[in-house]
Amino acid sequence: MSAVDTRLTPAVVRPVPAVHADSARSRLARRFQHGGWFVAPFLALFALFVLLPIGRGLWLSFTDANISGAGERFVGLDNYREALDDPLMWDSLGHSAYFTLLVVPCIVLLAFLLAVLAHHIERAKWLWRLCFFAPFLLPSTVAANLWQWLFNPGTGMINHVFGLETPWLTQKSTAMIAIVITTLWWTVGFSFLLFLAALQNIPQHLYEAAALDGANAWHRMVHITLPMLRNITGLVVTLQILASLQVFDQAVVMQDFGPGPEESTRTFVQFTLEEGFTAYRVGYASAISIIFFLIIAVVALGRMWLLRKREEGAR
Repeated sequence: MSAVDTRLTPAVVRPVPAVHADSARSRLARRFQHGGWFVAPFLALFALFVLLPIGRGLWLSFTDANISGAGERFVGLDNYREALDDPLMWDSLGHSAYFTLLVVPCIVLLAFLLAVLAHHIERAKWLWRLCFFAPFLLPSTVAANLWQWLFNPGTGMINHVFGLETPWLTQKSTAMIAIVITTLWWTVGFSFLLFLAALQNIPQHLYEAAALDGANAWHRMVHITLPMLRNITGLVVTLQILASLQVFDQAVVMQDFGPGPEESTRTFVQFTLEEGFTAYRVGYASAISIIFFLIIAVVALGRMWLLRKREEGAR
């Protein structure tokens, strides 16, 4: 039989033509060019309201500019040298750091406890969650004025309820504590919401399996809940550190736009604004702002480095 069975004939493998690198890059460039129109408005606004002010502030930090905009004589690093030797700047930075050390642990613990409580409550869950989150919706001035009245030594509710005569806002030892309490009540709702969302994402079968193995509530909390909340806890701590270092509104409003008793509540942001808009030294205030920006950047980058190290160690 001379006919060849085509089923036994090996298939001819046609080589796939290689895609030229230049053509692939050109297609990618065309796609980016077409999609770039969608991000162009954001990039324009970002450059106008973020990059341009940062660049302008960086330039002013090397000048002796005043609030009128006249002069702007280049002085090099003189503003930075003066800032690093200024005891008032270091005092204000210490006040912000002290505030941060008080607020961050308390707000993380309180937000976690409230989230656990709201997560396990069976009746009127929406009401409890609303009550815990509602203060965060208030403007900072409203929250500050409310607590300023509560801490009033003569007519305030705090002293009346607890039978005290403490001048909370006019006494150096208690002025910052009053601001910390106000901040906890006002801002805990945001961290509470993050913890609550993370709790709801923990698989329920983990708790059921642990209960079958005889684990009590404390063991389930330590060995399941806390490890599963590790990432969100790190995020909450980072956000609270960055926000607390920039404290301004409640400290200024509760002290009637002053530095507090013996300047004990003057924060870093408040000191910067005083130098720029009270002393009219815009160049010096810009240098202080750049220093503060570097401090914030170090904190954020340190958090990213620790997170990366932890992820590498977990692999």
